[in-house]
Amino acid sequence: MTTFASRSGINLALTDDDKRALLKEAIAKINKPLKKVLIIPPDFTRFNSNAGVLTAMLYDLIAPTAQVDIIPALGTHFPMTESEIRTMFGDKIPLDRFIVHDWRNDVVTLGEVPSELIKKWSDGKLSYSVKAQCNKILFNGYDLILSVGQIVPHEVVGMANYTKNIMVGVGGSDMINKSHFLGATAGLENLMGVNETPVRKLYNYAVHTFLNELPLVFIMTVMQKNFATNKMEMRGLFIGDDDATFAQGVELCQKVNLDLMDKPVKKVVVYLDPEEFRSTWLGNKAVYRTRMMIADDGDLIVLAPGLKQFGEDPTNDKLIRKYGYKGTPATLKAVEENEDLRNNLGAAAHLIHGSSEGRFRITYCPGHDIDHKEVEAVGFLCGDYDEMSKRYDPAKLKDGFNTLPDGEEIFYISNPALGLWALKSKFFKD
Repeated sequence: MTTFASRSGINLALTDDDKRALLKEAIAKINKPLKKVLIIPPDFTRFNSNAGVLTAMLYDLIAPTAQVDIIPALGTHFPMTESEIRTMFGDKIPLDRFIVHDWRNDVVTLGEVPSELIKKWSDGKLSYSVKAQCNKILFNGYDLILSVGQIVPHEVVGMANYTKNIMVGVGGSDMINKSHFLGATAGLENLMGVNETPVRKLYNYAVHTFLNELPLVFIMTVMQKNFATNKMEMRGLFIGDDDATFAQGVELCQKVNLDLMDKPVKKVVVYLDPEEFRSTWLGNKAVYRTRMMIADDGDLIVLAPGLKQFGEDPTNDKLIRKYGYKGTPATLKAVEENEDLRNNLGAAAHLIHGSSEGRFRITYCPGHDIDHKEVEAVGFLCGDYDEMSKRYDPAKLKDGFNTLPDGEEIFYISNPALGLWALKSKFFKD
């Protein structure tokens, strides 16, 4: 188990030359003939990961002497469009190199994570076994499989990437649904920003137990936005095949991607870029990533001009519309009483994550692609985007605290996918 190459620092901004040099160093240390390589980058919802640039570099380095296939880690998301592929990965990789992952139909079951372990990791709350599943393409005789992605706080697993990119990104329905429900029962506020979580233990166990003979190497970034330039900068790049490499990245991520408050914030305004966030399935990062800093009886205003639907998958969209974001007790009751939700525990987990549990108000402000009554029907308040964006103008607000002309103080976030906002007391005890 090895770290093949890494470079990191809280004030570092890796250049493209730095990135290419680290990739070349890692490939040289892997030191094996490469005739057939699979790359697993994230999809467009992780555009800010810089994984698109790294994937293009890898293709440029490897493709002259080897077959290179690319399967974006869609998980439950919609397939990438040609426009998204070109925007994220550039123009040089032929479109026929990209393969679409189907989480319901294209997976193989490798074995089962026993119920005894789920019971242990859930402190006795759950006792089901979990099928370890991934896309069958991983077993097509590749000399090297490169998983590329970003370490960033995550509402289900604690810190995104590493084994999650395999077990969810190119995983199957049983693992996706049950792991998300495991995270929901553990409480996302106990998980986010943490490495050792019940869900991480599940993903690691599945990969280490059932995929241990695959030539799998992880290429993981830690990114931070430079608000002076309004650009993302790479603070760290970690390339390896073990838990220790991931742990190095987590330590850096905790230093640069956690925005910690001294006291709860009364009003938070989050902007969702219409090219990145077109569903509440993704847009609810505005809820997940801010909930640990919002005051009781506070307000979360979500400016969502691109909102078109609720789920990224037709089944999940239907379930969200049917059951809504009504809080943990209502969702658990619905799971117990309804087979459709019981068979889609990932959707149930998402409903729990997207609810404020009545502690604060969530007001979605969509554009013109979804009816306000639909938004209200799933449990959110709904505001008029044109009106709200005039008062809370994304073009004028700066990330962090802002005082409006009438004296109202708000906390503004231009992209909730870039970090985690919480109280210091959550991570640092007196």
